[in-house]
Amino acid sequence: MEIINNKLNNIIIEVKTGSLADELGIEPGDLLKKINKKPIKDIIDYKYLISDENITLEIIKQNGDIWEFEVEKDFSEDLGIVFSNSLIDKAKSCQNKCIFCFIDQLPLNLRETLYFKDDDSRLSFLQGNYITLTNMNEDEIDRIIRYRLSPINISVHTTNPDLRVKMLKNKRAGDIMNILKKLSDAKIELNCQIVLVPGINDATELERTLNDLGKLYPSVNSIACVPVGLTKYRDHLEKISPYDYQSARDVLDIINKYQSIFEDKYGTRLVFASDEFYCLSGVDLPSYESYEDFPQYENGVGMLRSFLTEVIENINELDFINYPEVKHVAIATGVSAYPYIKSISEMILKKIDNLEIEVVRIINEFFGENITVSGLITGKDLINNLLKKEYENIDCLLIPENMLRKNDDIFLDDYRINDVKNILGFDVVPIEITGRKLIDFFRKECSNE
Repeated sequence: MEIINNKLNNIIIEVKTGSLADELGIEPGDLLKKINKKPIKDIIDYKYLISDENITLEIIKQNGDIWEFEVEKDFSEDLGIVFSNSLIDKAKSCQNKCIFCFIDQLPLNLRETLYFKDDDSRLSFLQGNYITLTNMNEDEIDRIIRYRLSPINISVHTTNPDLRVKMLKNKRAGDIMNILKKLSDAKIELNCQIVLVPGINDATELERTLNDLGKLYPSVNSIACVPVGLTKYRDHLEKISPYDYQSARDVLDIINKYQSIFEDKYGTRLVFASDEFYCLSGVDLPSYESYEDFPQYENGVGMLRSFLTEVIENINELDFINYPEVKHVAIATGVSAYPYIKSISEMILKKIDNLEIEVVRIINEFFGENITVSGLITGKDLINNLLKKEYENIDCLLIPENMLRKNDDIFLDDYRINDVKNILGFDVVPIEITGRKLIDFFRKECSNE
């Protein structure tokens, strides 16, 4: 997730209509100085201090006047204000030099926000970002406990102290188990991530890590294993090989082993492999139930199974449709998901007559062919792949919305949807990655219901 790390800390840019702040006459451009006579360090302070039923606000108006309000409110009722910087502070940047860091593998001349490496516990709590805990002092760990910032998402990678120091290139990285134990004792919920690098932290090292993290259950709520992502811009970095068919299967064997161990011991599988490992190995996706409550969905764990299940459910509910005229729809996808999207298109075609679907596998030339997920496809690659083969009479192109910046129409390389549309000559429609949204498109939009 891109971080807009501006310096306009607690300046208010929006006051929600009908909110407490609106009733008080607080306006965009005002600055929130203090709550209950205490300065506001960040969004965590803000949320903590406004949770009381009786609070005092100190506001600095744009003309420099200071207004003070005594406010009676419901417990945890929000004031209804939006800050220019959602964190009300600069995000903490990462001081590690991880051997697998994706940001270190980016090409030059992308937008500035893509190069910021955050390692901030507040963003972990608020937005689900993963942190290594190496850039935090004792006071900051204590603050997580004091304010009950839970759950926290932790990039563990390995619990071997020496290996973690080597992988993260940070001498403080080896203290991971002591910090996790302290958070666990305080009953802070932890979701852990292990970025696996072939021959470095998999095999017996992975077993050691899973053993160690399993001992911290139930504070450790879930563990995700994801393969290292390798772009073509690694000439200046340590040599690392990607996972292949056999090495991906070896990882899945270990994960299956520990799922059985944890299920017998705790009643939960606890550890899950990302979808990429199944795509690489050709192993069938686990059942929907195997992902339990999908605790690491946003980390690419169970997305494909969830999507396939939703598609099947919605196709089964779909009445047969006969379009009055032939519709030509293209669906763009990354290499890894291509077989699954192709299979879905065939299911859709059995329910809709006068529909043609072309599933387009997008080769990632921008980052390199080792990058196979749709979320890292650029506008230029989308264009180039579609122009290589002439697709006749395309009415529209569907793309998963994760190709775009959140709540925006811009790709990683700053192409916008209209840029792609104008070059290709047909409409480009972003679709939320759910089975219902996909089937709804064909049922409603494409059939002009």
